[in-house]
Amino acid sequence: MTSKLFEPIEIGSLTLPNRIIMAPMTRGRSGASGVPTEIVANYYSQRATAGLIITEATAINARGDGWPGAPGIYTDAQQAGWERVADTVHANGGRIFMQIWHMGRSVLSEYIDGQKPLAPSSIPAAGEIPNSRGIPTKFETPQEMTLSEIAETIADFAIAAKRAIVAGIDGVEIHAANNFLIDAFLRDGANERADVYGGSIQNRTRFLLEVVDAVSAEIGSEKIGVRFSPTNSVFGISDSDPAALFVHAAGELSSRKLAYLHLLEPLIDGDHPMKTDVPSISHHIRDAYSGVLIQNGGQTPASAEALIKAGKADAVAFGVPFIANPDLVERYRSGAELANPDPATFYTPGVKGYTDYPSL
Repeated sequence: MTSKLFEPIEIGSLTLPNRIIMAPMTRGRSGASGVPTEIVANYYSQRATAGLIITEATAINARGDGWPGAPGIYTDAQQAGWERVADTVHANGGRIFMQIWHMGRSVLSEYIDGQKPLAPSSIPAAGEIPNSRGIPTKFETPQEMTLSEIAETIADFAIAAKRAIVAGIDGVEIHAANNFLIDAFLRDGANERADVYGGSIQNRTRFLLEVVDAVSAEIGSEKIGVRFSPTNSVFGISDSDPAALFVHAAGELSSRKLAYLHLLEPLIDGDHPMKTDVPSISHHIRDAYSGVLIQNGGQTPASAEALIKAGKADAVAFGVPFIANPDLVERYRSGAELANPDPATFYTPGVKGYTDYPSL
């Protein structure tokens, strides 16, 4: 009997040949200018047999751009770089969505000309992030965004999405996970605003929904995915009632007829760096969201198959296995042994540990 993982599925206007999705993974190969280079195009094209490639997080504007070597999509040069990526992936028969983000309170001021990072409230993230010299640096206290800054950021998400489509990318995934700007608006541990963007669950989801609606007006809802990480606590992000929050948000997104909703919820018995003791709520989100649901978080072919068969997911995203196995789909299909990635090269520049992993 054929595995569910290898059955086609419709996502928005695309028909995917399989349900093995390449998860977004920051790799830091785009240099100081954030322009994807030829090796970035090669990296993604090597993995074009994935049902869908979701790119590494890509900055929508300079104020939200704060990871060394991560790409952007707010300049003409960056857009041209992504056009090379899209052309190469499509030439190899692949499909590709761009994950777009604003890092919010995670940006260090050195990346934004000494300005303070932006956030819903002046609450710093916990922990550290690499500075421009690769040295772990504590997060700074961010500046609470004004209403005009919120409006400008929403517009920048829409402009970035339009640039991606013009570059030939098939769609965008709005990054609303992992403590970054949209996630910080959603969760009450980071959002203590007293205006229409804070307080109630309805108010805290307003920014997300306004971003989704603005992007939809530019490129169409069928070209949009959204990613949540409802139970993780990376960089100290938290919420007092994640089930109520994300069920409400999922219900609102369900009515907008998106390409998909993507959940990062690590397996309880898996080995994932973002695993927590917070009980999974993905089953509640599945009930609230009627569209295509992608699950991610340390999955194996067996666990992914079980999720799809049980109706708990329609497709499953795999991250780290794609790093060392550009032909991951074929390896899963044949049961071949997987190559192991070198974590020391996850974020280093150059081809080593990036495009030099062989196929079978």
